[in-house]
Amino acid sequence: MRDLQGAKQNGEPIACLTAYDAAFARLCDDAGADLILVGDSLGMIVQGRENTIGVSIDDMIYHSQCVTRVVKHAFVMADMPFMSAAVIEDALRNAAALMSEA
Repeated sequence: MRDLQGAKQNGEPIACLTAYDAAFARLCDDAGADLILVGDSLGMIVQGRENTIGVSIDDMIYHSQCVTRVVKHAFVMADMPFMSAAVIEDALRNAAALMSEA
């Protein structure tokens, strides 16, 4: 993984790609992506929904696990799905679950 803060300070471009599964995450990582986002857009892309509203924290954890299993170099980040952080207690619980399980 590159030093992202150093890249920013030096004005170097940073490549961020979105992946929802192990196969694509491996391709992104091997291609040299600095960041890989597991986005809640998986609701539309993978699950066939009309929007992201129905994506759950469990969906985000599952897809984040798929991605983090194979990524060796890139920094992986994940979206908190709709309303998963609306109440501070929910935000803390959901963020902790996402970080610890994924």
